[in-house]
Amino acid sequence: MTAVLSADQTKMTGRLPMAPQNAAAGSLALAFPAAVGNLDSYIQAIHRIPLLTAEEEQRLARDLRDHESVDAARRLVMSHLRLVVSIARQYLGYGLPHADLIQEGNIGLMKAVKRFDPDQGVRLVSYAMHWIKAEIHEYVLKNWRMVKVATTKAQRKLFFNLRSHKTGAHTFTPEQVEAVARELNVKPEEVMEMETRLSGGDLALEGQIDDGEEEFAPIAYLADNHNEPTRVLEAKRQDRMQVEGLGEALERLDARSRRIIEARWLDVNDDGSGGATLHELADEFGVSAERIRQIEAAAMKKMKGALAAFA
Repeated sequence: MTAVLSADQTKMTGRLPMAPQNAAAGSLALAFPAAVGNLDSYIQAIHRIPLLTAEEEQRLARDLRDHESVDAARRLVMSHLRLVVSIARQYLGYGLPHADLIQEGNIGLMKAVKRFDPDQGVRLVSYAMHWIKAEIHEYVLKNWRMVKVATTKAQRKLFFNLRSHKTGAHTFTPEQVEAVARELNVKPEEVMEMETRLSGGDLALEGQIDDGEEEFAPIAYLADNHNEPTRVLEAKRQDRMQVEGLGEALERLDARSRRIIEARWLDVNDDGSGGATLHELADEFGVSAERIRQIEAAAMKKMKGALAAFA
């Protein structure tokens, strides 16, 4: 496994920092001194890295700020990797891989090291916690579900604090909603909205194929093809055929043929009942039912030819 950690680019090409890399201009390329095989080995390795004293930290931070020393940046980051592991462990309840949380926290740590001012009178550990948590928060929000559940500052605050305020699986009572809203300095409506988002689950737009059959999914009833161009053109063509085309086709028939077609196929109810039978028309015209069927077939053939122009 090989990974490059850059405070400018904030990219990692592997899961954990491993092989050393050359530093590019304007960036802080950092690497772990030796390859490790898994997460447990990585955690054991970083706990063997000695911590820096306040004097060493000040000296290295000034060396980085004044001379852009990559070695100083490396030592500052390496001595605080155990802090990232500790913070990342607090976010395991969101169902995301621990290694990925550590990786994102390492990016936040590098951002903190690059921006750290040794003249502010605080230790790097206190300054870096904000950057590490911010990077992990962003990762959790992006990957916890397919649909982003928090976008505003208030929603982010609720997302990471609401679960700790719940005492069970039940929804908040109005009194609890008011208490949480006061404590987190948000509106009660925002508390209820976030609780609804957290209690709900993701639903795939398209169903899964199981045993050769596709499950019923929202795509089946959310799709609206009424305004799709081909559907609109098809509907207009059907309307024109039923009005103009049918009228023109009937005009091409003789009176008896038209009477038979109208009685058999047009003078019917909406449920399909009411059309005249062959025997009824045979009695009306004084011919056999077979002759009525032959006239009907010929009329249909002639009408089909007339309707072809409207197809």
